[in-house]
Amino acid sequence: MTNLLKVEGVTRAFGGLQALSGCSLSVEKGSIAGLIGPNGSGKTTLFNVITGYVKPDAGTVTFDGRDITSARPSQVFTLGVGRTFQITRIFARITVLENMLVASQRQEGWLRGLTRSKSSTQEVAAAMEWLDFVGIARLASLQAGALSFGQRKLLELAYVLVADPDVILLDEPAGGVNLTLINEIAEKIRSLNKEGKTFLIVEHNMEFVMQICDAVTVMHQGVDLVSGTPEEIRNNPDVLDAYLGGPDDDDVDVAS
Repeated sequence: MTNLLKVEGVTRAFGGLQALSGCSLSVEKGSIAGLIGPNGSGKTTLFNVITGYVKPDAGTVTFDGRDITSARPSQVFTLGVGRTFQITRIFARITVLENMLVASQRQEGWLRGLTRSKSSTQEVAAAMEWLDFVGIARLASLQAGALSFGQRKLLELAYVLVADPDVILLDEPAGGVNLTLINEIAEKIRSLNKEGKTFLIVEHNMEFVMQICDAVTVMHQGVDLVSGTPEEIRNNPDVLDAYLGGPDDDDVDVAS
């Protein structure tokens, strides 16, 4: 397999706090990769670096052979890297369908998509198809701000999918949702992966990660501690030490 996404030697500090220290990661094309680690290990900071929200102090990020280290978030998205967030980021004051139509304008950029006065019949049909895929097509005309937390998670997933990215970064897709929805999300990911979509997933739900991922990378104190299959990770003593000895405070990378 070919590495679609590659992070090499990424370092990032916030004041005196070292969030990432020489972190490296590879995601093979067509795989479902997991990124785990105790609170404060730098997972979300790494996501932010990959997608252009945070610039690294050192190191490189390569997507499909192209250096995107200095690219803006809108450029990264346009190139084909989609992501969700721990706290969903949707346009709360417009409808669910309108959110989808903004995302469908990947090649035009966020602002043009938001201010565009009209969408084509094909764009509307594609948006509705993805809303149906995640099970919330019936809510298309509802203002997005009125959605429940779980429904917002599904909208954000559909929002990313309608843009047809090559790789999808999911930040805690199972966080804060019930078991039924977790299973539904897992099935959606498996289905999309069978169609060729590549995923990188940050998640604290270990059962979710171990059941769905082909490969898992463990981070600890801003460093990629170990990578391997779910079975290898589950039985690695260094991973157990990292989790049992990890800090209890909230992720510094979440705040950043």
